[in-house]
Amino acid sequence: MRTCRRLYGIAACLLMIAACARAEDTIPHRAVITNAQMIGMGYSALLDNYLSPEEYTGAEIRYMSHTTREYPGSRWARQVVFEGVFATDENRAGNTDELSGLFDFSYALRHKWRLMGNRMEVQAGGTADVTLGFVYNTRNGNNPAQAKASLNIGPTAAATYAFRLFRRNMSVRYEWSMPLLGVMFSPNYGQSYYEIFSLGNYDHNVVPTTVASTPSMRHALTADVPLWGLTWRVGYMGDYRQTRVNGLKYHSYSHLLMVGVVRKFKITNIRP
Repeated sequence: MRTCRRLYGIAACLLMIAACARAEDTIPHRAVITNAQMIGMGYSALLDNYLSPEEYTGAEIRYMSHTTREYPGSRWARQVVFEGVFATDENRAGNTDELSGLFDFSYALRHKWRLMGNRMEVQAGGTADVTLGFVYNTRNGNNPAQAKASLNIGPTAAATYAFRLFRRNMSVRYEWSMPLLGVMFSPNYGQSYYEIFSLGNYDHNVVPTTVASTPSMRHALTADVPLWGLTWRVGYMGDYRQTRVNGLKYHSYSHLLMVGVVRKFKITNIRP
């Protein structure tokens, strides 16, 4: 598919975001940091009826920096995730494209429980998520683009099971989150961006949201495998975003194969 060929050149650019997403901690304690730098590629399905009543499908590429920070003796874990997403989708006729991009930042705080003789760790807590992005339709003359901006809070959970296989220490991890309450930007039905930003005509463009108007979810199943002197993380991610506000419908469904490298290290206070 011609949409897939465009994505390979973008992968190197997305990896450069890693310099802005390094897991550094200045708190003078023995923080244990687990950081995974990952690239994902897979299927994308996009509907934004502000731009088109038709669903577009294609391919997506995603960069993720996933950092967990823990302290010895503490029952709490903090998680920071940065994501850069780019997708290119086609209509059924193959004569029109929609390009979309997102930057996503999330912060989670979870309580930890150890089970099965410390082989399994279960975490549950809350997360806050900020998303900025765009959707651009290459065929539209009027209103060719749609801006995306939202802030959400909601529940999150994770479970990690450690085991030994082929004389190697491995683990599998399942992670889940969903938005419960939030706020987002949206034009109203039939309202142009010229009316909003040039004429200053506000029409319910900052919208409070609940799980009823944004029934969304994301989850991931991954495995950490040591190989060739590195620990590799590989698995599946599903990211399902839906909104229905101001008479407008939007959804973005992503199914991705994620591959990356995991590093674990400690940060301690060095006193002169």
